[in-house]
Amino acid sequence: MAINKNHEFEELNGVKCGIVEKNVAPERAQFLKDVLEQNGFSVVTVATPPPKAVAPVVKAEGETPVVAEPAAAAPETFTVGVTDYTFNAINAIFGRLLKTKSGHVVTLAYWQQQESVSNDEVPYFENIKT
Repeated sequence: MAINKNHEFEELNGVKCGIVEKNVAPERAQFLKDVLEQNGFSVVTVATPPPKAVAPVVKAEGETPVVAEPAAAAPETFTVGVTDYTFNAINAIFGRLLKTKSGHVVTLAYWQQQESVSNDEVPYFENIKT
């Protein structure tokens, strides 16, 4: 059980892992895997289980029964974790512990895929628009 929401861990494929992100698209999972493996972490990616189905709704006696329509198939999402269960993505990003393939520090904007290149020369707090 996690101490707080920012430091979760659980078993993925039988291995205790620190959770990096849950319910991510396949492209995001691949991006995270590439960044984390570049930094020496062993990454475990598993498909997120589908949400539980909603029980059909049936009206009271004497009324026409109404059955709920089947929900559309949920998009395939993944849970990404690292075998170092002490890993915390927030601490790693703001502690400037992660590097890109080109050797730059991973910034928050790069981690969130808002920028395609990590610009670590300007501190993150100077990019805040007021």
